[in-house]
Amino acid sequence: MQQATINLPLGKATLIVPAEDAARILIEQFTQSSRKPAASLPKIGEYWPGQGGVYVGLMRGHDGQPDYHLIAAPGEAGFVKEITWGGYEKDEPDAKSEWDGKANTLALARSSIDHPAAEWAAGLEIDGHADWYLPARRESVLCYANTPELFEKAWYWTSTQCSPGGAWLQGFGDGGQDTCHKNDELRARAVRRFVHLPL
Repeated sequence: MQQATINLPLGKATLIVPAEDAARILIEQFTQSSRKPAASLPKIGEYWPGQGGVYVGLMRGHDGQPDYHLIAAPGEAGFVKEITWGGYEKDEPDAKSEWDGKANTLALARSSIDHPAAEWAAGLEIDGHADWYLPARRESVLCYANTPELFEKAWYWTSTQCSPGGAWLQGFGDGGQDTCHKNDELRARAVRRFVHLPL
């Protein structure tokens, strides 16, 4: 009886390996990789080395999207004290998500209308990361719940539009949310996300 083999391309050559040996090697590699410890998460509120900011927590994915880790820009690098949302009395239909600040910010930054807060966040590069954005309403709530110490006790813009004339704000004094005219100058702090998909 002929032994089963597996042909493995190796550059211009082909390596012929007995199927039994190939299976054993794959099982050993899988077993060894599954024993490797998962990358440890920092504690909420701690700086996350390599991720560019402070770990806010796990944000639930919405509408079929995976859950992700939310990271807030630290210190002055990802903070602006006075900036307008922009586009007063102009509707931005792709910036109404209460969950997805990244999509809101990209829509605003690519708009033909000026949106200073979103453009500022989208233009940041901190610690080698250039995927910063303004948090959406629900992301802002997580920031207030888990890392209020990163924010002054004041109102901050979210990336979520509520009407052609206004956008949603997150309060870091009492945790409330409200709306404000888009042409008012308020604070903003950028965030980014890290999606860890299991193998």
